[in-house]
Amino acid sequence: MKIVFMGTPDFAVPCLDEIVRRQHLVQAVITQPDRPKGRGKKLAPPPVKEKALQYNLPVYQPEKVKDPNFIEVIKDLSPDCIVVVAFGQILPKAILDIPVYGCINVHASLLPQYRGAAPINWAIINGESMTGVTTMYMDEGLDTGDMIIKKEICIYNKNAGELHDEMAREGAILLGETLELVAIGRAPREKQCNEKSSYAPLMDKALGRINWSKSAKDIYNLIRGVNPWPTAYTTYDGEVFKIWKAKIVEKDCKDQPGKIVKVDGSGILVCTGQHLLSIEEIQFPNNKRMGVDEYLRGHMIHENRILGE
Repeated sequence: MKIVFMGTPDFAVPCLDEIVRRQHLVQAVITQPDRPKGRGKKLAPPPVKEKALQYNLPVYQPEKVKDPNFIEVIKDLSPDCIVVVAFGQILPKAILDIPVYGCINVHASLLPQYRGAAPINWAIINGESMTGVTTMYMDEGLDTGDMIIKKEICIYNKNAGELHDEMAREGAILLGETLELVAIGRAPREKQCNEKSSYAPLMDKALGRINWSKSAKDIYNLIRGVNPWPTAYTTYDGEVFKIWKAKIVEKDCKDQPGKIVKVDGSGILVCTGQHLLSIEEIQFPNNKRMGVDEYLRGHMIHENRILGE
């Protein structure tokens, strides 16, 4: 099939790889404009652009896809299908109506659950045991189109970064299967049940602040769900530090939530609203990320202090 691919971040790269591997004709790759990155704020290309250039594919980077001139570019290409994976802009009806086989999206959840921008993170934060990837026909709504096929993925104890990479790989495989079904006219269409839908909004740095009055399980899920970004954090003696890894210790604690009850090389044991949490990997300002054992070789963490104050 003749395909126009729209995607931007790392999550979308395996899907572009899969389309090329299956020898579809990629007419163009549409991605977001280069953005300032890093301390030097130098312009950096999106990961999808870097991959497209490796394949010598034409790349377009419109500020707004609803620009009439850009819409004419897509019309002139006359693609059989537009594939959209974490593109970052909402497509207008004028584009949705162009391809013969429609616009197909790869979404990182088991729709209709977790529609929106951050489904991987919120599935972990909310303590789900299962998530997955869904391909769907796009409509004018936010992740509301008819579903094609799904793949379930167990979350286990993965953090958001680990789950992201697994879902990107599985999403690419699912996309390949979807395109084959579409090409032969055998792709199913299943309406989404809006009553069963949920929303996964954009995250911000404030989301990572730990509320120690919550249960150890909830805090554990938050730490995993915001790793690698925006990262869970709290304060010790007024200094903010990040928490990268922790584990639940199912023992009751009647002390004040946030109180450090024990410190040794295995971790910093903290009282929560329910049970204890052992902090295993931390990062203080101007320091690298490290295990608690390594940090304690050159620094002190005192018992009976209250985190978050």
